[in-house]
Amino acid sequence: MSFLTILPLAIVMVAGPQFLSAIFLATSRDWRRNSALFVLGAAISISAVVTLTYLLGGVSVGGGAGGGEESNGPLSTVVLVLIVAAMISTFLGREESEPPKWIGKLERATPRFSFRLGFLLLGVFPTDIVTSVAVGSYLAANDLPLVDAAPFVALTLSLLAIPSLAVVLLGARAETLLPQVRDWMNDNAWIVNEVVLVFFLVLVLT
Repeated sequence: MSFLTILPLAIVMVAGPQFLSAIFLATSRDWRRNSALFVLGAAISISAVVTLTYLLGGVSVGGGAGGGEESNGPLSTVVLVLIVAAMISTFLGREESEPPKWIGKLERATPRFSFRLGFLLLGVFPTDIVTSVAVGSYLAANDLPLVDAAPFVALTLSLLAIPSLAVVLLGARAETLLPQVRDWMNDNAWIVNEVVLVFFLVLVLT
């Protein structure tokens, strides 16, 4: 898989509450441990989903061999309709759009909670699990080694680590910048959702 293929996949994985959570944890009291365990939890869950899908031979839609491409047509149409409907719904409800209520608790997060959050957000969040399954299926379908998923996992984790790396590299400036980014994402949650849906739409179309 090329970098141009992996990049949008990784962005879909982290855009939304995933990256917002990383920002909150980077500004929490025990930010070093919280951020590290958040990324560790994400690494385990992403790797587990990709590996399980790969070992199962990927996820195919439809009947037996030779019918996959024919069966994927109606499924792709349904997925496209659902994505477009979600985009319209998100836009129409933009005035009421808010981030999850638990986001506000992350400034007081414990290391254990941070690990569990990373594991669950990147492992069972709808767009994330579909993306990880797609990567595992792609490798299995093309008889590629499982290790080829490493760049996808590494790039996704690198994006999640940006807030904590910013604290390390920027120091006091990050303490001003990150809350501004956090507040913008809080106030414009619907825009973040739309960006994720657009990326997902592009992935389905390609």
